Amino acid sequence: MGRGRDVGMGMGMGMGMGMGMGRDAGMGRGTGAGMGIGTTAAPGGADPRGGGGGRYLDFPRAGRRGWRRWVPSWRLLSGSVLISLGALLGLFALIYANTDIPAEHDVARRQATVYYWADGTRMVSVGDVNRQEVRLAQIPLSVQRAVVSAENTDFYTDPGVSFKGIARAGLNMIKGEEIQGGSTITQQYVKNAYLSQDQTLSRKAKEFFLSLKISQQRSKPEILEGYLNTSWFGRDSYGIQAAAQAYYGISAKDLNPSQAALLTAILKGADTLDPSLGPSQHERAERRWRYILDREVETGAMSAAERAGYTEFPEPKQPVKPNSQAGQIGYLVDIANKYLKNRSGITDQDLADGGLRVFTTFEKDKVFALADSVDRIRRQNLAPETRESDRNVQVGAASVRSQDGAVVAVYGGEDAVTHFSNNADTSSVPAGSAFKPFVFAAALEYGGLGFVPADLSGVPSSPGLDESLVASRDDAFIAAGENVGLDKVKDMAVATGLREDSMAQLDPAFPVGTSTPSAVRLASAYTAFSGDGTGHEPYSVTRVERDGAVLGGFEPPRARRAMDPAVALEVGEALQRLGSSTLGPTRDQWFGAPVWAGRTGADDGMKSAWFIGATKELSTSVTMFRTEPEGAELLDMAGVGGADSEQGTVFPPRIWSDYQLSVAPDSFTSVPVAPVAPPADTFPADSARTAGDPAAGSQSLGTTS
Repeated sequence: MGRGRDVGMGMGMGMGMGMGMGRDAGMGRGTGAGMGIGTTAAPGGADPRGGGGGRYLDFPRAGRRGWRRWVPSWRLLSGSVLISLGALLGLFALIYANTDIPAEHDVARRQATVYYWADGTRMVSVGDVNRQEVRLAQIPLSVQRAVVSAENTDFYTDPGVSFKGIARAGLNMIKGEEIQGGSTITQQYVKNAYLSQDQTLSRKAKEFFLSLKISQQRSKPEILEGYLNTSWFGRDSYGIQAAAQAYYGISAKDLNPSQAALLTAILKGADTLDPSLGPSQHERAERRWRYILDREVETGAMSAAERAGYTEFPEPKQPVKPNSQAGQIGYLVDIANKYLKNRSGITDQDLADGGLRVFTTFEKDKVFALADSVDRIRRQNLAPETRESDRNVQVGAASVRSQDGAVVAVYGGEDAVTHFSNNADTSSVPAGSAFKPFVFAAALEYGGLGFVPADLSGVPSSPGLDESLVASRDDAFIAAGENVGLDKVKDMAVATGLREDSMAQLDPAFPVGTSTPSAVRLASAYTAFSGDGTGHEPYSVTRVERDGAVLGGFEPPRARRAMDPAVALEVGEALQRLGSSTLGPTRDQWFGAPVWAGRTGADDGMKSAWFIGATKELSTSVTMFRTEPEGAELLDMAGVGGADSEQGTVFPPRIWSDYQLSVAPDSFTSVPVAPVAPPADTFPADSARTAGDPAAGSQSLGTTS
């Protein structure tokens, strides 16, 4: 072979490829220059274009001038690509060969999530695992077909992974979005059974290789069975058997195709698709349910004729909370969980998986005091057994620390086990006149201190905003909304802490309280008036731990400026007058601090009654309303508690006063153990006192006939 053979073989060694077949020095020279890889040049082997034959890497390229020296040859590019592909294939094979299938998670051993009171004592432990495995033969074909049609049409033929899903995950990562993609059923099973729910690249990589390996070692029916037994369906249910019991009270084998489609829909996320959680979730669930049934027809899993028979939504039963969450505990857990999810990446499934220690702001004595006050006023004034108008009455309340927005107590209903919706966090009860202080503040903020609204003809409102607020009149507030703009009113309300999604349509009625903020949000928002115009985001969790590590993101929210201090002062003066007129002379007798109050009146026209009272220590809101037994529609409040209850508006102030006297914050002067109500003739003529003094506590409250 001679010298050419030596050069050719040298070049082949340099490339790490089978290039040593050149038979002469010229072959070796050409490859060395063109491919950018060679050996020491042999005599007579100089590059005819100017050298470079003695270089292992011909880059920048010899014999080229200017920018062309920096353009790699096609041989160099193709060689680099081949080497890279070879390296990747080798790495892939190495990782695959060294991937071992671990033992499945033992769900029954997962730790519960523990919630703590503000003083650090244990409140409740949540997370008893509800899982019952069943064989695939016990799961109806309608369930299997619905899942495959909706989740992974190519399940029975795919290699266990979705390359499109992987590409989508990579694209989302580049865009800074959540790292997720269209995972196959095999990938979802691997995630459920062997890995965590973390949306990270490292977990995705493990999921990829485990899915490939499991797909090679297990049959598709085995994988589908595992997936249906490990998937989380909400309502603390793992697996299709537990889900069938939780949603329909039947075994999985008895599910019909319509019910199967809904449970398949819920696999996408129970927190947004469980129809019992609210109107928006119900709407999404129905939409997803219809899509899955239609999808089954498209994939041939169901005939069009059979699909035509499923037009009525398969309404599941209401969820049942465990007895450990009876009373107010379930409502407290509900509020804490919502805050956890809003402040972090924690999901409902993370909460169900357990292992968290959640330290809350809830103060045990105040929670029980608030519940006692509600129960006492209801018992003394309502007679649902004999009075139709007293039936289906609901109460919601929340108490927030004025200095920083910490939620210290809520009343969500009579019992979280029997009344599922949380009345303290409701999103369907209009605020009525309790919303007017935000209109007042917007008018002063954008129209100037002392602003007097005028009607369309320019006639100033009489009385003005302050007198209209105390007297619960509407005209001045409707005019103020027109003068400064309803969008400005909305901005002010949101700046104080009300949620934007609770704001009503911006129409002429908007200023008189058609919006539906929760009791928690209203209690927090009123602290801007009792302070210097600074608002606080309500918070309910101070610390979260997982496996001994403290999770970030749970520092108390920072205060924010909601309005000018002078605006807060002017509105606050009117609110104090409203508090005095509502609570009566006993306010000064029993409370050594002012009360900034908002309320609804008998002429509000809303189907709700509100009272919010803020002090320098606590801001507490109370609402009362009636609902249909089987629906969310509000009923009229006329006659609640008797003919003289002024549409039930006399009761929220009484609940507030009873609670406030029970907890007696430090800023209140000595409160008599058994306060004595002043003579009845000292009450203002326009005050509704025939039912007893709302500030007198349980000792002096009478019933209303």
